[in-house]
Amino acid sequence: MKLDASHRAALNDILQWRRDVRHFRPDPIAPEVMDALRVAVDFAPSVGNARPWRVREVATPALREAVIENFAKANAEAAKMYDDEARARYDALKLAGLREAPVHLAFFTELAPAEGRGLGRQTMPEMLQYSTVTAIHTLWLAARAHNIGVGWVSILDPDAVCSVLGVPDGWSLTGYLCLGHAAQADDTPLLHRAEWQENTYAPWQIL
Repeated sequence: MKLDASHRAALNDILQWRRDVRHFRPDPIAPEVMDALRVAVDFAPSVGNARPWRVREVATPALREAVIENFAKANAEAAKMYDDEARARYDALKLAGLREAPVHLAFFTELAPAEGRGLGRQTMPEMLQYSTVTAIHTLWLAARAHNIGVGWVSILDPDAVCSVLGVPDGWSLTGYLCLGHAAQADDTPLLHRAEWQENTYAPWQIL
């Protein structure tokens, strides 16, 4: 299939409007949309075609509450690194939509998958984790194309999440995601709107 300008324009719109969502409506995600997102993840690239991601949809209220408590504890610890003024601004930020989001997805990486037979990861074993990140990003873009918002919750104790969800030894938490309909649409990062930061660096350089 040869892609044209319409495909490029659509992708640019999805990239521009892909935001880390923390404010969700409680409306459920349609089952057919969730099915489409599962299929989309299968298109993600992976080192040696190992496909090391393992996904758990967290639907049980008690398990969700345990994750929310995990976040609250980790967030309180993270706030301690700031001085009084910065800490007040930090505490005012909404850094997760765990209570409102209708869908929680925990993405784990299988650290010794049989698939791929070790190809491409002998000198860089972290490529397995990177592969799971590509699966997350693939899901994220596909979700945005279906008008579904995604929030990545990184303020967690990963070992505690693994324990609460009872995953096998050898799995490592790579990302915990909230999915749902965004309460509002905005193409500006929340941390910029909250005046927490502005990006002033030049990440792309030619040597």
